[in-house]
Amino acid sequence: MTVSPGTGSRNGRVGGTARGVVDGGTDHPRYKWVALSNTTLGTLLATINSSIVLISLPAIFNGVHLNPLEPGNVSYLLWMLMGYMLVTAVLVVTLGRLGDMYGRVRIYNAGFALFTVTSVVLSVDPFDGGGGALWLIGWRVLQAVGGAMLMANSAAIITDVFPARQRGTALGINIVAGIAGSFLGLVLGGVLAEWNWRSVFWVNVPIGLLGTVWAYRSLRDTGMRVRARIDWWGNLTFAVGLTALLAGITYGIQPYGGHTMGWTNPWVLAGLLGGIAVLALFCLIESRASEPMFPLRLFRITAFASGNAASLLGSIARGGLQFMLIIWLQGIWLPLHGYNYEQTPLWAGIYLLPLTVGFLAAGPLAGALSDRFGARLFAAGGLLVMAASFAGLLLIPSDFNYLVFAALVFVNGLGGGLFAAPNTALIMSSVPARLRGAASGMRATFQNAGMVLSIGVFFSLMVAGLARSLPQTLETGLTAQGVPDAAAHSIAQLPPVGTLFAAFLGYNPIEQLLGPQVLSALPAANAHTLVGREFFPHLISLPFHDGLMIVFWLAIAMAVVGAAASLLAPRTRPAAAVDGAAVDGAAVDGADATDRAGPA
Repeated sequence: MTVSPGTGSRNGRVGGTARGVVDGGTDHPRYKWVALSNTTLGTLLATINSSIVLISLPAIFNGVHLNPLEPGNVSYLLWMLMGYMLVTAVLVVTLGRLGDMYGRVRIYNAGFALFTVTSVVLSVDPFDGGGGALWLIGWRVLQAVGGAMLMANSAAIITDVFPARQRGTALGINIVAGIAGSFLGLVLGGVLAEWNWRSVFWVNVPIGLLGTVWAYRSLRDTGMRVRARIDWWGNLTFAVGLTALLAGITYGIQPYGGHTMGWTNPWVLAGLLGGIAVLALFCLIESRASEPMFPLRLFRITAFASGNAASLLGSIARGGLQFMLIIWLQGIWLPLHGYNYEQTPLWAGIYLLPLTVGFLAAGPLAGALSDRFGARLFAAGGLLVMAASFAGLLLIPSDFNYLVFAALVFVNGLGGGLFAAPNTALIMSSVPARLRGAASGMRATFQNAGMVLSIGVFFSLMVAGLARSLPQTLETGLTAQGVPDAAAHSIAQLPPVGTLFAAFLGYNPIEQLLGPQVLSALPAANAHTLVGREFFPHLISLPFHDGLMIVFWLAIAMAVVGAAASLLAPRTRPAAAVDGAAVDGAAVDGADATDRAGPA
């Protein structure tokens, strides 16, 4: 393996004016801000698309004429929701490593172009029903490859061009934009879905074209280029193992063989156990490879290991919050407060704005302050603030006062903003310069895998909570409106996951579950109540709150453990920011000494 410098050239001058910012002058004083601006746009676009579909699913299902309550369509819903996140989780490390080898800017630019092209194809879906859903799922997977190219290399490009004293601020802006994108996608998806479901994909096209042309014209590789062979066995075992594990979690949510969930399904067990076994084989391969895609020795650096552990736990907690709040708003609170089901995606996005505002308020400030006072306390403090907000959400009823709810989600956003930038600065500044692409990909893998895991973990816990109280509540509520005992009992025994997805999609399933025969036999007043806007939300609100208690307690535990991980200090004080700095007793080429606990 050999290392060569980047290909950035000196500034040229035309007519006495600097043209290096556009023509490749990476030493121009404005170049680092150009690089930050473009990579922030790319990261924002990639992360917006991880959540924009989440809140637009009701409009997308209606647009391709899919009934979300039919058992066979649950898989379409899950893969439309999770396919993008799963692919980005699997590929970011490989694509970050390829950036180290062939140029981070080259891989990043190709990702921008691929993302834009697939957005065009997604918006022209020509099919209906299952075919239309498969078209969207397949092209979303390819779009996720472009998104992974952007996410895997943006932090490494920024780390290359900014000095250590400004790196926390620069990474803070980029990472805050990235995570805020997952919140902004909720608002944007709600607004666009109200107009036309295809606009959810159209919106990427002009931004993608602008970003692609801008990136190809202005960005140049400035980091070290690692000339190495591709670790094929490492890439293969990592992709197979992580895909099997995350796919097993995805299908574990679905009912199987009379059970409320699929954790006893042999295919699910094979995916989970097989995925873990293949990932163990991957670790063995990487520990013996001369040029690994996943440099395991980086985990000897305390800041890198603890920062990624905290990132994984924080991502699971944050992802679970996002899903639960959408279900809470779309399925229960908004219908109870006079909103039609067709309007709930738009208003759910609007009512979640305090979460985004809190994140945007704290993120850039935390990045700048961590440059001055040290990152570790900010990262840990942010997760503790998040834990406190989860505790507050536990204490409010299902039909809450919105001002109290808004204050709590704002505080949660503040905590996320305080954590994100300092944690990323700790991770990226602790690694060798020549491995920043791989480290950036590893960081993104933990973050994206946490989002996928959150769906499996939190949905499973929510279904477990619903399974205890929902059947009895559903049967009692239906019989109180005159529904025959046999019909009420049959509906009450349906898997709770169907009810959960109905709430998630802002969908009232009572009319379809009862059918025209039962409804026509009931008194008109009772039938009107059953299919009205408030009966279903009232019915599921208490069982949902039971499940919510379990979910938020787990989120609190994860945030507290993540805060403890953030406070872990290196066993030895890092040396100056030079190649060969000793970190935790191990020689690490080019690690920057910014793993600080704060001023002495």
